[in-house]
Amino acid sequence: MSEARHAFDEALISGYLDGELAQGEAQGVRIHLEDCAACSQTAAELAKIRGVTMGSAFQVPNDDWGEAPRGGLSRVLRNAGIVVALAWLVGLVVYTIVELANSEDLLGILLLGGFVLATGLILASVLIDRMEARKTDRYGRVKK
Repeated sequence: MSEARHAFDEALISGYLDGELAQGEAQGVRIHLEDCAACSQTAAELAKIRGVTMGSAFQVPNDDWGEAPRGGLSRVLRNAGIVVALAWLVGLVVYTIVELANSEDLLGILLLGGFVLATGLILASVLIDRMEARKTDRYGRVKK
């Protein structure tokens, strides 16, 4: 039977060899392989490749790289920048609260308060996500 006359492709045959097909599909493939020399040859080649692949051992690389230390000045500047940014954010929140308490402009209160609240919530969510991702980051200690 020619390739154009049946719908058996390598993916279906591979699924059959891996035992991933439903019973009815597997039975249909098995019967077809008995009658079709081309598909039987494809199945034999895929089985050979599968055998070699499944027999191959994969060595997990050692996880002893550690993070390469950056220059001392770079680390100090980065940490100082984080401290200044957090201090600025706290100052902005305090200033906003004071302004909101002293203001009689309801629209201004809503706009400024909403902006600060939205920004704070977004930054908090990003910070939480980054901290969670850092726990399972497989590449966090890769030397740069």
